[in-house]
This record gives sequence, C-alpha cells and structure tokens, in this order.
Amino acid sequence: MIIRKFLFLCTAVCALAGRAGAATETLTYKQAGDRALQLFIEKPADWKATDRRPAVVFFFGGGWVGGSPTQFAPQSAYFATRGLVGVRVEYRVIPKGNDGPPIVCVQDAKSALRYVRAHAAELGIDPQRIAGAGGSAGGHLAAFTALVPGLDDPADDLKVSCRPDALVLFNPVFNNGPGQWGHGRVGERYREFSPAHHIAKTAPPTTVFLGDADKLIPVSVLTEFAAEMKKAGVRCEAHVYPQAGHGFFNKDPYYTLTLIEADKFLASLGWLTGAPTLTAPAMPAPH
Repeated sequence: MIIRKFLFLCTAVCALAGRAGAATETLTYKQAGDRALQLFIEKPADWKATDRRPAVVFFFGGGWVGGSPTQFAPQSAYFATRGLVGVRVEYRVIPKGNDGPPIVCVQDAKSALRYVRAHAAELGIDPQRIAGAGGSAGGHLAAFTALVPGLDDPADDLKVSCRPDALVLFNPVFNNGPGQWGHGRVGERYREFSPAHHIAKTAPPTTVFLGDADKLIPVSVLTEFAAEMKKAGVRCEAHVYPQAGHGFFNKDPYYTLTLIEADKFLASLGWLTGAPTLTAPAMPAPH
C-alpha cells in the first residue's frame, strides 16, 4: 500500500511537472554544519530569469520530528502550471531523543524565506509576492515566519525580511499555548513559538484549511485565530471540511478541493489570473 501511494505521488508530480514544462531544480539555501539544506523549485514552462513572478514556499509536516519536502510536490507543480514559482523547503527536524522545542526548525524556516527573497531576481520571483504555505507542523513554520519575532539563525542577514506576503495553511499547528498541540515540547516558552500569540495588523492575508474531525487541532482554535486576525484588521479565510481528520489535504477529494480554494485565494490577491484548472471532485457522503 505504501509503495502504491508513493508511485501514485511520483506519477502525479511528474505529470504536473511535465505540464509545467520544467523538471524540479535543486539548490542549497543554507549550510548547517556538514549538511547542505535544499530548496526544490518548480517553475512555469515560460519562466525567464527576468520574470518577477509570485512564489509559494512550502514547508512539510511531520510534528517537527519527521516528514519530507515531497509532501507538497503536487501542489507546487500545480502552481507552476498556473504561472507561479513553487518552492519546497528541506529543513532540519528535531533529533530523535530530543524532547525540546523546534528551534532548528524555525531557524531554517526563516533562513529559507530570507534566501528566496534575497535571491528573488535570479529565481524570477517578485520579492513582494512570496506566500508561505505548509501543513501541520509545516503550517506552524509558515505562520511562524510571518508572525513570530526572534529565534533567528545567528548567521542570517536580518536586514532581509523573512515575512511572507500571504499565508496558505493546511491544518496548521499555530496555537502552542496550554492545552494545545505542541505545548508539551515548548512548555512555558510557548509565547516564543506560538503564532496565535503574535497576531498583529502587520500579519499577511491568510487562508486556512481544517477538518472538523481533526483530533489534534480543534475547530475552535481556527475560529479564535480567524477572529483575532479580523480584529487586527487582517483578512483571514477559514475553510472547515466535514468528516475530515488531520492531514486530510494529502488525498482527494480534499487535496483538490483545498488546492482550488488556495488558487482562488491567490487569484483574489492579484497573483493569478483566470479560474483554477482543476475540477472539484464530489464530497464523500455523510456517515
């Protein structure tokens, strides 16, 4: 079953990459000790170095302890077919046996956003139209780069902003306060890590996707987050899907449904033109 799912994912990515007209490109954005951390980039078929295209930077999920940048390969390749540059980030996860907070994860996330913005010209990207995206712990990292100050890599050039200009979040872990997921790792330091505790008028426009059967992130967390964003005068769309659990966006019908809504959101910002090129599948029947 795992092999079949992997082959299906590879087939889907290759098909979308083929439609985008270019294979995935890989480059190093950071050297962490003896490890070179990579960005995986999908570009549109008509991409040119002189372009100034919007970009979406994806962070994979996995509880800060696992996961792979392949998770968002289909979404990244799809957005390349729509004229955006898709960027998937490899970041360090918390080592096995370490019960501490995700310091290396958030450091790498900020480093990656800074790299993309600092190298926007050579990547054919508009440095003022970079979206942060991710699922679960990856959603936390995307939101962290946008909202939470501090915990930068000491080697980063802090004159380059790590804040994305929009957020596309899939069941994100964005509240690490008492009683919420992730609090066990961050403990009393939760305000240093929790995006929900740093909402301000400077937050970017945001769209969030969550299932109402998610056992890690209750709908109330999203409702409170959206209310605080709107109170701050920031646009925040909340999409809640019935009968959907954690990680629901990784497979259809929710993979396509959430991607269509993400497309519409970015189009509403003026980053895309035309309608989504995906067809919405039928929702599952109620239990």
